[in-house]
Amino acid sequence: MRRLINTALREDRAHRDRTSRAVLPPALRIRARLIAKAPGVLAGVQAAAMVFTALDPSLRCRLHRSSGARLAPGTPLLTIDGRARSIFAAERTALNLLSHLSGIATLTAAYVRQVRGTKAVILDTRKTLPGLRGLEKDAVRAGGGRSHRADLAEAILIKTNHLRALQRSAFSVQRAKVIQQAVNKVKRAYPNKPVEVEVVNLAEFKAALAARPRMVLLDNWSLPDIRKAVSLRNCTLHAKRSTLALEVSGGVTLANVRAIARAGVDRISIGRLTHSAPALDMALRVQ
Repeated sequence: MRRLINTALREDRAHRDRTSRAVLPPALRIRARLIAKAPGVLAGVQAAAMVFTALDPSLRCRLHRSSGARLAPGTPLLTIDGRARSIFAAERTALNLLSHLSGIATLTAAYVRQVRGTKAVILDTRKTLPGLRGLEKDAVRAGGGRSHRADLAEAILIKTNHLRALQRSAFSVQRAKVIQQAVNKVKRAYPNKPVEVEVVNLAEFKAALAARPRMVLLDNWSLPDIRKAVSLRNCTLHAKRSTLALEVSGGVTLANVRAIARAGVDRISIGRLTHSAPALDMALRVQ
């Protein structure tokens, strides 16, 4: 986080704030406060505090709320005491992080509210801004969501493109056999890693059931087909006395997420939590 913050401060040339240098006396000290200007869920307030102290270690920061706190307009978040020049030089970088991360937490909380009372959990994805993944995934958790996987090494996800590439390498092999072979290979290579496979239709879903991964991903499926997959999963696994989690992704909105959850799926992953969340309006006010 400190490397990220230092990079952001260099990008803004915060140590060469010519406006503050020209206008403000070097010894002028002030007290300023970060506040919420809109209702939402807080995330990234510790990162915002680190921005101020990274630029000037003499600044004193006091947190008023922690990540996950529900905010109303005017809620105080962080008070900063010290050199006015330093506070203003760090202001925009701190607000950019705070607004972006709180926007993610706020959107996540809205999805979590929509699926309340079902067994489905809301997950993020790897559709994050380069360098910000850790902070963005923390923001999802602040909003009540969970992490899908942190990176390519944490869990196995055999996607449609993997299967297409394998099928093209052996033209006579049917997709069902490709799925079976791929799942078996990763189970042997990584016996302690959860295995998930993406399928695009019910025929592939049946093949995945036979391969017995830990999870199956239904990407961009219609609601009727999701219900069919849930029913087929429940009937098949009840007979085998085993478990398999179903995950849905693609085209999930606040308008349809509850219907998807009520269909009986276990996980709903949503890329827009991190790549399209609107920033939550924040401001710095001199006290």
